[in-house]
Amino acid sequence: MTQQKLGPSAVWALVLTGAAGFMAALDNLVVTTALPAIRADLGGKLEDLEWTVNAYTLTFAVLLMFGSALGDRFGRRRLFTTGLALFTVASAAAALSPGIGQLIAARAVQGAGAAVMMPLSLTLLTAAVPAARRGLALGIYGAVTGLAVASGPLIGGSLTEHVSWQWIFWLNVPIGLALIPLARLRLAESTVPDARLDLPGTLLISGGLFGIVYGLVNANAHGWTSAPVLTALIAGSALVGGFVRHGFRNSDPVLPMRLFRDRGFLGINLASLLMYLGMFGSIFLLSQFLQGVAGYSPTGAGLRMLPWTGMGIVVAPLAGILSDRIGGRPVVAAGLTLQALGLGWFALVLSPGVSYAAQLPALVLSGIGMSLYFAPANHVLMSTVAAADQGKASGTNNALREVGGALGVAVLASVFSAHGGYRTPQTFTDGTVPALWIGAAAVALAAALALLLPRGTKRPSPAPAAATPSARTPEATAAS
Repeated sequence: MTQQKLGPSAVWALVLTGAAGFMAALDNLVVTTALPAIRADLGGKLEDLEWTVNAYTLTFAVLLMFGSALGDRFGRRRLFTTGLALFTVASAAAALSPGIGQLIAARAVQGAGAAVMMPLSLTLLTAAVPAARRGLALGIYGAVTGLAVASGPLIGGSLTEHVSWQWIFWLNVPIGLALIPLARLRLAESTVPDARLDLPGTLLISGGLFGIVYGLVNANAHGWTSAPVLTALIAGSALVGGFVRHGFRNSDPVLPMRLFRDRGFLGINLASLLMYLGMFGSIFLLSQFLQGVAGYSPTGAGLRMLPWTGMGIVVAPLAGILSDRIGGRPVVAAGLTLQALGLGWFALVLSPGVSYAAQLPALVLSGIGMSLYFAPANHVLMSTVAAADQGKASGTNNALREVGGALGVAVLASVFSAHGGYRTPQTFTDGTVPALWIGAAAVALAAALALLLPRGTKRPSPAPAAATPSARTPEATAAS
């Protein structure tokens, strides 16, 4: 059977949403290797430098659901371009910041812009691509965003080392200025008719996620049992509990809890959270190991991570094709299994004098595994919901990924501090090894959850009038 080809509108959607997704994902980690240069230029205490990372993560995580809901209500293309414009302006403000406080504020606004455009980019892409080719398109999209997340330290280190730290933000400006008019011209508008903003639900989930993420990212600085951390975690958990109750009781909640009754939706979201927990926390430590213990420069460390971070260029599109042919479940499960094996390999071989050749198999395994996961995971997610719920599903999944990343850095860094530290190469290794085992276990649990995903194709009936007449409404679902 001849498969339908991607038309011009689908290609444009893939290019535009992929570029926007790359920028939003890149800024999760791009600033980490620039922190010493920022401190030398702008000053500030350690806590201030931490907030240059955390301000973006927090606003990104807590506003994702709201950004998705705004797109459903007022138009996905319109809000996508608005978020893109906000992200671009904030990037310029970050590059021009005269002090550390202004930089932190600009990073928070960046996160708000990314929270609007990131979930809507996936929804717009799904709407523009025929169901028979959606796995390939989402595979490429997943490869691009996955590569951005993993290559953030390399790009940030290279720009800081060879140009200046300001260019990690200036890089976004010409891309954003080019994408805004093209998005208005080439993307079709779509809405969910009669969609209403669930302000109580939005406030509950935003406040709850803020409290939880705030507690996680500050646990290492203040201690897990300190009053600010415990208060944030308890209050955040209570608000999330209120949000769950609201989702069952409200007639039109921002996230209908009925979606989690679907085994596929529940499984892929839990697997995504655990994948990001293990991956983010491990990259956070391993990138420092290559610099602080092995002695490589930021650029050199990033280059040596390429067998892991760059593997998606080759593997992810192939994984997307595979998910079209055999279904997403086995591809996702295989990818998570390989990622867990790669992290376990690192934990077995890591030592202060370990050679790069000894690490290479772990890098390759991790790279193949991560690429196999990123490609079909979005495909599987969109296959579990009707067209009218795709914006909410995308926002939920992205928020859980961000929370998983924050949890991974916090938990693995706490394990690292408890068993080692920065004093010597040996203590750094002593702390990193048990942390990597925790990361490997989290990803292995995600693989087990992926095996519980439904086997067959799932085609729920689309909601009536799921888009305005001007929209290119996707078919009910993609093949899982």
